[in-house]
Amino acid sequence: MNTTRSEPNYENFLKAVTRSGRPERLPFYEHLASPGFVARRTGTPFESMSPDSLDYWRVYVDFWLGMGFDVVPMEVGLNCPLPEPHRTPGSVSQGSEERICIRSWEDYERYPWPSEEAPIAFRYFEMAAELLPEGARIVGGVGAGPYEWSTYMLGVVGMSLLLFDQPDLVEEVCRRIGSLHLAALRQLAQMDAICALRQGDDLGFKTSTFLKPDDLRRLIFPIYREMAAIAHAAGKPFVLHSCGNLNEVYPDIIDGCKIDAKHSFEEVILPVEEFKRLYGDRCTPLGGLDVDMICRAPRDELLAYTRRKVEQCYGDGWWALGTGNSLTDYMPVENFLMVLEEGRRVAA
Repeated sequence: MNTTRSEPNYENFLKAVTRSGRPERLPFYEHLASPGFVARRTGTPFESMSPDSLDYWRVYVDFWLGMGFDVVPMEVGLNCPLPEPHRTPGSVSQGSEERICIRSWEDYERYPWPSEEAPIAFRYFEMAAELLPEGARIVGGVGAGPYEWSTYMLGVVGMSLLLFDQPDLVEEVCRRIGSLHLAALRQLAQMDAICALRQGDDLGFKTSTFLKPDDLRRLIFPIYREMAAIAHAAGKPFVLHSCGNLNEVYPDIIDGCKIDAKHSFEEVILPVEEFKRLYGDRCTPLGGLDVDMICRAPRDELLAYTRRKVEQCYGDGWWALGTGNSLTDYMPVENFLMVLEEGRRVAA
């Protein structure tokens, strides 16, 4: 199936995210796509390509623009080495304690922290920027957020125990990681090819946040507030992707941290149209279509579902079509393209 490929115009995305006008056409947005999905869509060996190759970024940029996106979502992880996880044979997921490298102040002091001058590999953004046609821009940020990086280093269980036994160590790890994120965003914010900054940081699960809201307010949200401030000082919006039940902290994130747009929605927690009803006048929802529905629903049911979401979310133009999470290895490419086609048709 072909998509309605059009000349990219990142202003469509910015109008939706900043709620500053109605886009000329329905914009699309995704947080990320698995290498397997990119490979199947492009007919390339993308899974085995290296990001140090310009061909990798050529495939990546064309993947998004070829589906009618105006912006290329992109993130690069911190230059923080982690132990290789010890995975159970046949497993496809990573356990929460598999990459712990800090259990004590001695571990913290020994850890090879990167400098704030080089917190990430900025060259990847520069390589992708070289390939952008007129009208296309990057929505860029650091891969994994301050909460996620803290749990990589401390473990979810480890962090929970240390909050009781050595809270000052947890505070210092979060502060140090946050300083690296902020240093990276300060440099990314100055890149002309980047039209918006973003951060992915999964804070919760089906029923609540992983940390207590007060711990998030003390350890994580001050970093988000500075992230958004850096973006706004550069005249760019800030997008937060976070999975899980954040109902108790949405006022903190939206009104306190001043994020411009939120991505990642689950029907069983808070459907995207309900988020829009509650917060859409001050925070733009992005995506929200159920991944399982896209993967398994019959064609007519999927098209009807897409139409409902467009009608519920795009009335004022302040929304972008996409999944509630990401483009997965197991998602049929043709189903996602069908969603994009139907969305543009209904919104026209």
